[in-house]
This record gives sequence, C-alpha cells and structure tokens, in this order.
Amino acid sequence: MENQFFVDSTHLPPEALLRKHRLETDSSFRKNHMEYLPDMEQISSDICENVMSQMKSYHYASYTADDVKAALSHKTCSIEDLKALLSPAAEPFLEEMAQKARAETGRHFGNTVYLFTPLYIANYCENYCVYCGFNCYNHISRMKLSMEEMEHEMKIISESGMEEILLLTGESRAQSDVSYIGEACKLASRYFKMTGLEIYPLNTDEYRYLHECGADYVTVFQETYDTDKYEQLHLSGHKRVWPYRFDAQERALMGGMRGAACSALLGLSDFRKDALASALHVYYLQRKYPQAEMSLSCPRLRPIINNDKISPLDVGEKQLCQILCAYRIFLPFAGITVSSRESGQFRNGIVKIAATKISAGVSTGIGDHESKYTGKETAGRQGDEQFEINDDRSFEQMYQDITAEGLQPVLNDYLYV
Repeated sequence: MENQFFVDSTHLPPEALLRKHRLETDSSFRKNHMEYLPDMEQISSDICENVMSQMKSYHYASYTADDVKAALSHKTCSIEDLKALLSPAAEPFLEEMAQKARAETGRHFGNTVYLFTPLYIANYCENYCVYCGFNCYNHISRMKLSMEEMEHEMKIISESGMEEILLLTGESRAQSDVSYIGEACKLASRYFKMTGLEIYPLNTDEYRYLHECGADYVTVFQETYDTDKYEQLHLSGHKRVWPYRFDAQERALMGGMRGAACSALLGLSDFRKDALASALHVYYLQRKYPQAEMSLSCPRLRPIINNDKISPLDVGEKQLCQILCAYRIFLPFAGITVSSRESGQFRNGIVKIAATKISAGVSTGIGDHESKYTGKETAGRQGDEQFEINDDRSFEQMYQDITAEGLQPVLNDYLYV
C-alpha cells in the first residue's frame, strides 16, 4: 500500500510538473528534516526525548493477555499499562476497555459532549506533503477569505447557535501571515465565546500575539512521530522540519495559550506507536504545564482531491475504538476529539464511551458555509476542500442526535472575567 501516498501527476499543470520534477531530482530541495531553519525558535525541553525514547522501545507484540488484564485491574494507568492497552493483545478485551473508559469519562465529564465547528479561512500551502489535499503541487482552487467574507461566514455559523469555532489555514506564511490570522481571531471573538487555531507552527512570541488577539487554544497534528516516515512524506517546505513541529504545543503554552491538542494522523505509519507517542506527548506536557487544558485528536486518513486511493494503513474502526479507550483510561482528564472524518454511527457510539468533543456543521472547503447552512448558493467563489468528510450532519441535527442518546450537548463552559 506504499503507492497510496503519491500524488497523481496527471492532475498537475505543466509548471507544477516541472517544479515537482526539480524537487525530486535536486538534492538541494531535500533539506535535513531534523535541522531547524534560521527563523525557527528552539526551546529547551526534555519532552521530545521522553516521548521518543518510550516510542522507540515499544515492542507491542511482546505484550500478553495477562499484561492487559493487569492493566485493566489497576486503579491508575501507568505508561506500561498504556502500552499493553494499545497492543494487539488488548483487542479481545475491547468490551472491558470500553466499560472502564466509559466509567472514567462519566466520572470526569459527566454525560456532556462539547460541540464546535471548523472554519477554513485559506487553503494556500507552501509544503509538499504527499497525503494532503492542500499540498502545494496539487492543482486545486485556492483562495483565502477577506475580512468581509470571513465575517459573513462567521455570522452564518453563529446564527446556527454554535459558540466555539476552530480557525484553520493552509500552511503558507506568505498568504496567511500571523497578522491576517490575528485579525481573524479578533473577528471571531465578536461572534464566538471560544476560538481555537489549527495553523502552521509558530514561535512563542507569535503565539502570544494570537492569544492576545483572542485565540484560546492550539491544535497541531504531528502527522507521524516516526521521523523516518515523516521525512519520506514531507518533501519540502517549513513543515518538513520535524522537531520544530513537535515543540509547537509547548511554545503555544509558553505564549499563554489556555490549551493545546496533540494528534497523529493515524494510518501514515505504525498506528500503535503513533498512538502511544500522541498520548505521551499530552502526558508530559500536562505534567510540565498543569494549568493547561490538554486534549487529543485521533484522525484517520481520508481521501483527498485528485487522489481517492488514500486510506489508513491497517486502522479499522475496531482499532480506533481501542486507541480511544486506551487514551481515556490513561488520561482521564484530557479532552478527546473525534472529527467528521469518522462516520456518524461511530461518533454516536464513541461519545458514550470515551470522546468528549465532536465537530458539527463541518466544511473543509473555503467560503461555502452559506450554501451548506442555508441552502442558498454562495455568491462568491469557493476554494477546494482539504479532505472528504464522512459525517456531514448539521449543527442542529447533531444537537438533536446527541440529546436523543441521553447526552447533554455543551456549546461553551468557559467565561473570561
């Protein structure tokens, strides 16, 4: 299945083909993925070393049913217990894991489920990541929202009742600079009570500026913690620098952000090791920054425009459920988000077990919320989506479905005073 990650060159225009050929044949384009670029801040932290040493020493095939039983019997889940719960030996114990995870979720979150929606404000990107619909060599419709267009989208979303928004951009400083994102945050604060960011990694002072503009938390996908696989999948651009991306959440917390989320894109590499590293990334950050609200996302690969063959490597819904239950047992206080990449049926079930937050009324395109929320044709142009979603329920429908499951939808639980 290695071929699934290569972009179909038949969809590239001639000038993009020329750039792609130059990239693949000229070694000067292949920067060392472990070396910082001059504009990248380096911080002193042992979190990366701790996470990577645990991941590299994780031999999940060595764990047995007895190890899993012992892990489930313990009141507090240790790192060794987590490793057992993520191993293949734990698959026959999924029901027991779900029961324990459900109890932990109820103990710390009650029967609540938090709702939010993403708003993509730009899809320009300067990276060549071969699995992403936004990658700079993919011939798609590019655009970024003006402040007027952005406000129009925000107004439509807020009128639906949504109170939390996640602002996203492609990774292009040239098209979506920090000032542009800051103005978006200021605008969002007029319509929403909570604003999250999923953008390219920044330096501490830049995160501080965005927090002052109204951003509450930051989500960064590490994509994969396997540095060798990461190098193979990220061929150019700032995103190619693995350690700068790893430290992004910590720089965000140093810059004053109230919370941060970690994630691997499950299916890019060995999902069990990536799941372990993601959980430990949150674990060590939480120990170092106990005031922070930490959370985990757990996306799987989805098909992208110009490449419908992309799919997760060996990560079925059963494996995803195992990972989420292990996350909850190991990190009982952490938020867990399940995105619209997953089916409505799966999300309806997992919020009763381990997940605490889901998106609703989702669009991964640019400038199309009017058509999706009101049924009216959008007057302006639109930008292509990053990936295909699997659950396209509206906010209203999601709210009703959660209530019907006996759960309480929560739109916001935080007030600045």
